Amino acid sequence: MLARDIVAALQASQSDAELTIIRKRLGPDDEAFGVRMRILFDIAKAHTELPLAEVQRLLEHPAYEPRMAAFCILDFKARARAITPEQRKALYDCYLDNHDRITAWDMVDRAAPRVVGGYLAGKDVEPLYALARADDPLHRRTAITAPLFFVHAGSDTDIAAGFAIAELLAADPHPFAHKAVGIFLKHAGERDRGSLHQFLDRHAASMPRAAVRLAIEKLGKDERLQYLT
Repeated sequence: MLARDIVAALQASQSDAELTIIRKRLGPDDEAFGVRMRILFDIAKAHTELPLAEVQRLLEHPAYEPRMAAFCILDFKARARAITPEQRKALYDCYLDNHDRITAWDMVDRAAPRVVGGYLAGKDVEPLYALARADDPLHRRTAITAPLFFVHAGSDTDIAAGFAIAELLAADPHPFAHKAVGIFLKHAGERDRGSLHQFLDRHAASMPRAAVRLAIEKLGKDERLQYLT
């Protein structure tokens, strides 16, 4: 099982029509094949057992799809019920060591919760604070997307850490970061509605409107109007 086999499968699934769609969410200098996400996910899932050395080869590929497949594989590996702490640490290290190869927000969304959040649950989350202070908005997106894992599988302390990261990024001007803040708040509010209200009472007025709208999606109509006015 080799990285080149995955690259070949992705290239064989290329579509000019899909390339046009993918181009809309990539930077002007990003290479891409043009592969439908469902096909890419299926290829990645079929290669979940790919050794990390071969995942690294995918991460070093210049095109979007091999790197996206690599982050999908990291996510699938992190879902394994029999995963050991050592294996989880290796996935986490692989993600962070290759963060500069992340060029699209969907790479973060695919892998950060289980790979980064899954490793940091119950641990010191200082790495998330470091990411939140980074210049790159995709690093900041990882900082607030990783805590989504805490919502369903973390402790109250983990959730509090997620809210603290959100506080750092509440007024972030970049949509990669502030929309992710809104998404985290929306889901964290399902677990701790009181903390969501306290957060919004303090920060809604200074948050970008897109972030507020995402954060209040699951609130009642009157509550939503309160935070939008």
